[in-house]
Amino acid sequence: MAVQSEKITFKGALGEELAARLDRPEGPPRAYALFAHCFTCSKDIFAASRIASALAERGIAVLRFDFTGLGMSGGDFSNTNFSSNVADLVAAADFLRETYEAPDILVGHSLGGAAVLAAAEKIPEAAAIATIGAPADAAHVAHNFGEKICEINENGEAEVMLAGRSFTIKQQFLDDIETSRQRDHIGKLKKALLIFHAPFDEQVSIDNASEIFLAAKHPKSFVSLDDADHLLTRKEDAVYVADVLTAWAQRYIETPAPVEKPTGQEGSVSVAETGAGKFQQKVEIGPHSFLADEPESVGGMNSGPAPYDWVLAGLGACTSMTLRMYADAKKWPLKGVSVRLEHSKVHAEDCEDCEEKPGAKIDLMTREITLLGDLSDEQRARLMEIADKCPVHRTLESKVRVKTRLADEVK
Repeated sequence: MAVQSEKITFKGALGEELAARLDRPEGPPRAYALFAHCFTCSKDIFAASRIASALAERGIAVLRFDFTGLGMSGGDFSNTNFSSNVADLVAAADFLRETYEAPDILVGHSLGGAAVLAAAEKIPEAAAIATIGAPADAAHVAHNFGEKICEINENGEAEVMLAGRSFTIKQQFLDDIETSRQRDHIGKLKKALLIFHAPFDEQVSIDNASEIFLAAKHPKSFVSLDDADHLLTRKEDAVYVADVLTAWAQRYIETPAPVEKPTGQEGSVSVAETGAGKFQQKVEIGPHSFLADEPESVGGMNSGPAPYDWVLAGLGACTSMTLRMYADAKKWPLKGVSVRLEHSKVHAEDCEDCEEKPGAKIDLMTREITLLGDLSDEQRARLMEIADKCPVHRTLESKVRVKTRLADEVK
């Protein structure tokens, strides 16, 4: 299943503009998930992007975002803490609820896992939570500060190197993680919980997974990530998490009942917005469903052919079918037909066969036909004449009227 990734912004808990991406399947999502990245990471870290993409391929739309002060989001990281991260998650869920649908699934990686556990009670629609290498308590991250903790306690702040980058950590951050009561949140979840953890995780020990599991009430599950590293830098580990998560979540998300395939009358076409992107449309023709869209260059997602592409496709298909029927009726050795088409606007005076007034612009469809097989010159010439007689060709070159009426209001 093809995936679209759309850039989005929304207001965070501290009023800053937060940068996000919504990874979603081509059609209507089966469910929405909210992803929280690891401490001082970003929404674009490999594990976040791979898991979001893999879930979207399986029909689940995923919103991932940069916490305040990180990645492309606004704000000062030094003024944030664990509580503000939790509040950012709640703001993200509010944004999803107001703009798309409330998240059914919460996914958190490392400290992001602790954050989704804390935020879950404020996101009532979420039915399932998954943590990946999460600490049992937010205070666990303090070990990353090493000897700088003394400096923070003495001076109120310190510069700390984390993953090769310098961050300002203030006293308020330490105070906040010390007062978080993670086990209280876990015991009151009343939601399904799936815990992913690698036995040899060097950043967050497997003991944390045990504490979370024991504190939680059923339904709860644990999945070992074997030799995966903490950041899930191997593609196969991230995909494995997405596969297991998708299968597990089926029990807990309300998947919409399958839409009955339309049995529309022959020649009846239905087109409706999907709500994805600016232009995406769902096209239903009898029992068949397709997507129509516009290129990214004009604001679309390029998830399907543009309107004029559909017109060209109709002409090309009709041309090929007409030639096949004629050749078969004549028992000519036509082995294959292919048609290449282009559409453009040209001045009437540049068109040899046009009768329009000079200065006017007309639509020009250029059609190139390839005929395969041991055909004589006469047979090829006749087939080219037949191409101009295909029904769609005739319709396009005739006077066509479009009659429009307003449908009855749907209540």
